Amino acid sequence: SGKMGFALAHRAAALGARVKLISGPSAETVKDKSIERIDVVSAEEMYEATHQNLRGADIAIFAAAVADFKPKIVSSEKIKKKEAAMIVELIPTQDILASVGRIKKELYLVGFALETENELEHAREKLQKKNLDLIVLNSLRDAGAGFRSDTNKVTLLTRDGKARSFGLKSKEDVAADIWNEIIDNIHD
Repeated sequence: SGKMGFALAHRAAALGARVKLISGPSAETVKDKSIERIDVVSAEEMYEATHQNLRGADIAIFAAAVADFKPKIVSSEKIKKKEAAMIVELIPTQDILASVGRIKKELYLVGFALETENELEHAREKLQKKNLDLIVLNSLRDAGAGFRSDTNKVTLLTRDGKARSFGLKSKEDVAADIWNEIIDNIHD
């Protein structure tokens, strides 16, 4: 839905940051006219827009749930229905977050993890593997949290091993918690 990403962008603007918001299709709107919104449709477009807009950034937050796979063959015409079942072969999309983690120098990098099992373990692995400074763990197990909801329940994990869990809150309040954590870590 984009709700978390937009809440993070609005909070950053309220804190005085210059904000570029790269968004996939979303019904959310930018309320603060100082936010530069960059619309994309595909994972490939998001990859390109991200890399084109990283120069000069101090902090990058990757809240979008970008597809991990795409069809290997894309038809330019309608595929007619047939009696036989169809098999669609999938190939991985480029991992945008990992690609930025590989090239970052002074950039403070934040990612999100939506996990369904061994949540803390998998989030910590992603934090290390993708060279993140902070990861925001969402759980699908919590009612009212996650996608298409106005609320979320997160755990923030830092590179130094700290984990802070928060109760169910509005996405605007979660955005404030995330930004407070970023600010605390940058000033340490």
